[in-house]
Amino acid sequence: MVRLFGPLVGLFFAIALLWSFGNGAYTAIKEPAAETAEHAFHLLPKDIKFASDGAFGKFDKAQLQRGFQVYKEVCSTCHSLKHVAFRDLAALGYSEAEVKAIAKQWGTKQPTFDVKTGERAERDNIPQDYFPTVYYAGQGVPPDLSLITKARHDGGAYVASLLTGYADQAGYKNAKGEELLVKFPDAKTPDGLYFNPYFANLNLSMPAPIAGDGQVTYSDGTKATVDQMATDVSAFLIWTAEPKLDKRKQTGWAVLGFLLVATVLAYLAKKNVWANKH
Repeated sequence: MVRLFGPLVGLFFAIALLWSFGNGAYTAIKEPAAETAEHAFHLLPKDIKFASDGAFGKFDKAQLQRGFQVYKEVCSTCHSLKHVAFRDLAALGYSEAEVKAIAKQWGTKQPTFDVKTGERAERDNIPQDYFPTVYYAGQGVPPDLSLITKARHDGGAYVASLLTGYADQAGYKNAKGEELLVKFPDAKTPDGLYFNPYFANLNLSMPAPIAGDGQVTYSDGTKATVDQMATDVSAFLIWTAEPKLDKRKQTGWAVLGFLLVATVLAYLAKKNVWANKH
């Protein structure tokens, strides 16, 4: 009896699953979901190329230093970088003395706690320290940027697009020429938020951090346009998310080369071993 009951139960659940799937597909075809403002006006990231892209790509240290400068002067007041240590900056080409100076002069100090007195204090950062957490007093909690390019689809391109994507919602049109507030009159950006079509729901609480050309003065003389600064800081955040990317690619090619040689040797060995077996 039990042997008969088991297959029947399984058959029942299989039929129920197929019916549910079929009913859902039929409903989706006959009654498609209403188009939303996010669906009609949300933009995919721009096609932005980075030096580290592709199997042969490698970081451009000059660009990474410029990106770090943008992070330091523009982003660090709100966004933390808690998974990166000051000593890691040596990989960008900074000398030991420069790393020590950057750590010591960093705006946010390291919190300390005296167990004996119970007092809290602060001390200067040293190269071994990780970038201290930024305590933001405004509304919402700005995300930590250490891994942001790994946590967002299209990574660096998304970050750069977002930074340069702020627009005036009034009169904004999509690729079809449809005006947002004409098609969706209730889609107005709430007070305290800012319209950006590259953001998932079109509105975010962060005002445009890169307000205009020349906001940062690059030490290497590169012209600091909005697009340049956005691309540079995005490249820097690609590095913070995967600082060993260059070495991983080098190791990968070495491994592939070894496997190729090993495969050829194994084939030749097989031919030699089995040469007189016919």
